Formats: sequence, structure tokens, C-alpha cells
Amino acid sequence: VDWDVHHGNGTQDIFWDDPSVLYCSTHQMPLYPGTGAVSETGVGNIVNAPLAPQTGSEAFRDAFLSRILPALDNFAPDLIIISAGFDAHHRDPLAEINLTEGDFDWATGQLMQRAGRHSDNRLVSLLEGGYDLQGLAFSVAAHVGRLMKG
Repeated sequence: VDWDVHHGNGTQDIFWDDPSVLYCSTHQMPLYPGTGAVSETGVGNIVNAPLAPQTGSEAFRDAFLSRILPALDNFAPDLIIISAGFDAHHRDPLAEINLTEGDFDWATGQLMQRAGRHSDNRLVSLLEGGYDLQGLAFSVAAHVGRLMKG
């Protein structure tokens, strides 16, 4: 699951034809690299949930609730990996998605629930960064804090 502001086109390309891997992405669209349309589905294993500029918490959470979480429940993964980029934070100057650290806390909790349900709590989080250091610090603290609560 990739919640970075950019679409993970490289990850999508790697797993495009691999039905053993589910790749889900929320990202701003339009924005570099210009990929990640809803219609890009691979062999049914790619779920893109593009977000319009100026999107906030409601649209992000709706994308999770309506597209990403149902896909995870249907796929029932053995392991969940989070591509945890925090440049969708409202303080970040790079893009125009206005998330808060509370959104990342919430999304982390949702993915932890799915890991408990489907993968014996196997969840890995990989930091991908952010460009505003204060927004990054707040977001990482919320994300790691939720992970530590178990």
C-alpha cells in the first residue's frame, strides 16, 4: 500500500503481471509521473485511487474505505508492506494534498487491522520521506506511534 503523493509507477510496473501481489496506491493526479489512473489494473491486482489537487482527509479516507481496504480484504495478503511517504501532508510544499498526521495515524490503524485479520500481524513500513521537516516529523511520529500501540 503506497500513500505517497506520487504514484508508484515503478512498483506498479514490477508487479503488473503478477497476480500473487496486490499493489494499492493513493496519489495526487495529475502530478508526476502521470500514471496511476483507476483504469490501470494490471491483471486485476492493481488498485489506484487517484486524488485531485486540494484533496483532504475526507477524500483520502473515502479512497481507503471504498477501494483499498475492500481490495485488501478480498486479496487477504500474507504480508502488508506500507510505502510510507509523507509528502501528502498539508505542510509539504511539493504537492497539493492536504492530509494531517491524524490521517496517517488512521490509515496505519486500518492497515494494522487488515494485517491482524489476514497476515498474522505481518506488516512492514518503509519510510519514503517528505519535504517539509516539521510535517514529516509529525506524520512519522503519528505513524510509528500507532505501530507501537499494536
